[in-house]
Amino acid sequence: MDVINKNDVMNENNGHIENQPLNLKEIPSLDCIIGSINNRETKRITENSLLREMAALFVKIAVISGIAVILFTFVYGLYYNVDPDMNQSVKDGDLAMYYRWDKNYHAGDLVVLTFQGNKQIRRVIASSGDTVDITEDGLIINGALQQEQGIYQKTQRYADGVSFPVTLGEGQIFVLGDARTNAVDSRVYGPVNVGDTHGKVIAVLRRRNL
Repeated sequence: MDVINKNDVMNENNGHIENQPLNLKEIPSLDCIIGSINNRETKRITENSLLREMAALFVKIAVISGIAVILFTFVYGLYYNVDPDMNQSVKDGDLAMYYRWDKNYHAGDLVVLTFQGNKQIRRVIASSGDTVDITEDGLIINGALQQEQGIYQKTQRYADGVSFPVTLGEGQIFVLGDARTNAVDSRVYGPVNVGDTHGKVIAVLRRRNL
């Protein structure tokens, strides 16, 4: 490769260095510079906007999760039933939702309670002031023989269970399992104090629907 000597250039031009012509095409135009700045600014704004949207989304998720935790800790409860004693109304594998603040029970209500450390669902058949008896004829409440819909087994006493008749005191309920044969209910553990219950069942989700 030939190398041009600076002195040779000066000699050829009488001691003056010849300036190379300026190529204006290599200089970016003002529009290009402004456009580049605008593009960078737009990109920065877009990135900041995306970050703000993601932060807002995380805040919403946190708020919704917090509300759900509060609701299902203090207001509602969920119970996964593994007890066959409430067939056919509540089956093994069903998910029950109950309301903790409603303990004003009436006959026919489903209630969640705990017996020997295990939760169970039972049906209220009598409340404060009622007298419950079980005879050869069946379940008798306040002297009247009960005709219960959805109950397909005869209600009988247990030999080692509570003695009848039973009159319920203030704040007590008497509960039975819908599957009356061998169900563990008030025939075993007697009347239940309302304050010891977890709440009233308000919805049952069938396992087959999961």
